[in-house]
Amino acid sequence: MQLPEKGTNREPESGVVTSHLPEHGANPRRVYEKLGMEAPAELIDFSENCNPSGPPAAVLELWPKLISRLNGYPDPSGEPFLSVAANYHGIEVSSVIAGNGAAELLSLIAERYRGKRAIVVHPTFSEYETTLQAKGVEIVRLIASEEDGFKLPQEAILDSLPSASAIYLCTPNNPTGILPERADLLSIIHKAGEVGCEVVLDEAFIDFIDEGKSFIPQVKEFPHVIVVRSMTKMYAIPGIRLGYAVAHPDVIASLKSQVPHWNVNGMAAAIGAVCLEQEAYREAAIRHAKEEREKMTVFLKQHGCIVIDSVANFLSFKPLNAGKLYTDMLKQGIVLRHSENFHGMDGHYLRIGMKSSEEMEKLRGKLVEWFENELDRA
Repeated sequence: MQLPEKGTNREPESGVVTSHLPEHGANPRRVYEKLGMEAPAELIDFSENCNPSGPPAAVLELWPKLISRLNGYPDPSGEPFLSVAANYHGIEVSSVIAGNGAAELLSLIAERYRGKRAIVVHPTFSEYETTLQAKGVEIVRLIASEEDGFKLPQEAILDSLPSASAIYLCTPNNPTGILPERADLLSIIHKAGEVGCEVVLDEAFIDFIDEGKSFIPQVKEFPHVIVVRSMTKMYAIPGIRLGYAVAHPDVIASLKSQVPHWNVNGMAAAIGAVCLEQEAYREAAIRHAKEEREKMTVFLKQHGCIVIDSVANFLSFKPLNAGKLYTDMLKQGIVLRHSENFHGMDGHYLRIGMKSSEEMEKLRGKLVEWFENELDRA
């Protein structure tokens, strides 16, 4: 996908409307506003990647009781969620901080590196650089190779660690869905510890794979590692904004010293505590994401697309003309995630969040028509 240079109105050869695209998925109607397009009455938003089954039933059952919390102040430390999260991972409460979404936590963490230097490995979540740049952090940008399947550029990372105060790694990565090999991750973490570089691991999508893949149980062995977790994706609760971070108690104490009082609202704390108790719900979500991802991968490869080997609840693929496919799908009420702001993908890939089986089938139907029409034009 290619957009024109700023200040021009020329429509690029890819067929993409020239307006600047939003940097995040979700809020699909803003995409249409930005592109000057009229949104169809019915939309399916594949640009966001929350659990398509919606919040756990236990949350909906709890809702009437939550009304009573509206006229009382929440617990300033995020209880009962904080204790439930610590118990869920088998760690001390002093090693956990709750936040108003992972976004707040990333901003707090970035403050640790104000005026310093941080490594960000792309393509990856844009919020790392956004929060770091807001704190005057110098960014060392490393780009994973498309030819190498977007695997971590291990050698470049290890060479860069001595000159940085932090490195940000998304595990599994967004938007590629690739989970780094544990041996590679440990190699980076060990080297970072030797040279005084902190490691920020974003595990926003790890619970769609296996909690056993999380690095949290090993954090106590590595005081220079900070793990960030989101409650948004697995539990489909983006509206309440809730996340948490796990690190050495001294790091957590430092982060807590920055947060405003009552940074986690009482409704969110109560809902988050209930969500972490939903084991059967998580298992069902993991199965569904895997099944739909595998079906979509086979389908896209059959139609000549390059598909990245994702292990998360989304996948990225490279069609012949990503820009035209993106805008053509928008006209039909299908919102995919562009890759314009993912360095290393540069608009040539699109990302699909796994939805319900019915919605995924509808997407395949629309894509079949598009691929056939493009073939006829060739």
